[in-house]
Amino acid sequence: MPKLTFPKRHKHADIRSREYLTTTEVDRLRQAARRIGRHGLRNDTMILLAYRHGLRVSELIHLRWDQIDLDQGFVHVRRLKRGLPSTHPLTATEIRALRRLKSRAPADAAYVFLSERKGPLTDSSVRKMIAQAGEMAALGFPVHPHQLRHSCGFKLANDKQGTRAIQLFLGPQYPAYGEIYRAGGGAVSGFLAG
Repeated sequence: MPKLTFPKRHKHADIRSREYLTTTEVDRLRQAARRIGRHGLRNDTMILLAYRHGLRVSELIHLRWDQIDLDQGFVHVRRLKRGLPSTHPLTATEIRALRRLKSRAPADAAYVFLSERKGPLTDSSVRKMIAQAGEMAALGFPVHPHQLRHSCGFKLANDKQGTRAIQLFLGPQYPAYGEIYRAGGGAVSGFLAG
């Protein structure tokens, strides 16, 4: 019986120099996402929420309207991977985008981000959309959705947020997790205002 061989996996460092995006790069990615297909608003809003709230793809595609309070300006984040659930404030930009998205959705839609068939998106479709937006934005390296989560963490750290604040905002239970992005003390609310 012949021995099976599998293709070698590339190291991330061979493909891109870092695993996060700057604020300018996120803005370029959002602009490019608006130009993809018929769902530019949906694509832009997905990137905005994933970046602002450090959402994983699975958390993003499972986001439901009953988790969002547009009147009070909050989103209730249900973390996966044994993460801690939390409530995050929404910015005015996010509220406007979500209101526009909701006005275009069917009245009985449970999920925020819908496919052509009015069901929840798949993680594969989100990954492909973000990769395509990354190419259109000409960032110089391949983009994947988890970079938005890391971008959120690094943005918080660069804004001098404390390790514990970053950890609570991104939801993991592991105490050392926030150290990845650590840069100082402060409160997370400043990040959400900008």
